Amino acid sequence: MVIVTLQRNKCIGCNYCVEMAPAQFQMSKKDGKTVLLKSTDAKGFFTLKSHDYSILEVCENAAKACPVNIIVVKET
Repeated sequence: MVIVTLQRNKCIGCNYCVEMAPAQFQMSKKDGKTVLLKSTDAKGFFTLKSHDYSILEVCENAAKACPVNIIVVKET
């Protein structure tokens, strides 16, 4: 399983994650911060759990590109 976590309140809206993984991330028109699509919110931490391992590499690239290091990708 691939687990992607986003700490959205610390997002600076740089858009790198959307460029790296557009199927998983999208910019909000309301506040200019990223949204982790199909995720659940738990106290500001948005988590996506997926059995689709094809998203692993693009999400890891998004995490590496993030200048404020608010994206964590784990494989279980």
